[in-house]
Amino acid sequence: MTSTDMTAGGSRLAGARLAIYNFGLHVGPEDDPRVEGFVSREPANFEAASRASGFVGRSGYRGVPGPRSWGIQVFPRFIDGSGFDSAPSSLSLWADIESLMAFSYNGVHADALKHGRNWNIKPSWPPLVLWWVAERHVPDWSEGVERLEYLHDYGASPRAFTFKEPFTPDGEAYVIDRDRVRRIADDNGKGQEDLLAHVLTLKV
Repeated sequence: MTSTDMTAGGSRLAGARLAIYNFGLHVGPEDDPRVEGFVSREPANFEAASRASGFVGRSGYRGVPGPRSWGIQVFPRFIDGSGFDSAPSSLSLWADIESLMAFSYNGVHADALKHGRNWNIKPSWPPLVLWWVAERHVPDWSEGVERLEYLHDYGASPRAFTFKEPFTPDGEAYVIDRDRVRRIADDNGKGQEDLLAHVLTLKV
C-alpha cells in the first residue's frame, strides 16, 4: 500500500480519516499469568471500539479470526533486544480526533489503560502515533511503524502527532473540543454498559 500524506500541498482532502497505531511491550509472553488481564480484556476492547461513535475500522491479525490484516504485521525498532518477535500493537481508523479520544480515555478502554502498568514495561518511545489519511486509503502496519519511529525521532508534526500536540488534515495546530469529547463518551457509554460491567469482573 502507498502511504497518503494528508498535508501534502497544504490542502485538506475530502473525507480525511484519522489513523492511530500503538505499540507496547509486555512484561512476559501472552501465556504469562502477569498479562492475563490484558489478554482477557482484548475482545471487549475490540467490541467497544466497534460500537463507538466515529469508528471506521481496524486491522486484524493474520491467523486470528476477525477482520483481515492490513498487510504483513511488522514492528518498530523498539522491539529489538526485547527477546520478543511480536508485541501488542493495533492499527485503526477513526472519523476525527474527538471520537478517538472519547473511546480511548473512557469506558472499557479506559479500564485497560488504568491497569496497563501491570502488563507493560515503561516505554522509552511514544506509545502511539496519529496521522491523517485520505478517505480511501487504508494504512498498513509498515506505515504505522514508520510514523511511530518518525514521531520518536523528530517530535510531533502534521506527519506524526499525539493527542497532546494534534494537527488538522491541513497541517495546522488543532485545539481538541473537550466538550464534544465528553458528549461522545457519554453516548458511547450508553451502548457499552454490558461490556464495562464484564471487564470490571476480570482479573488485573
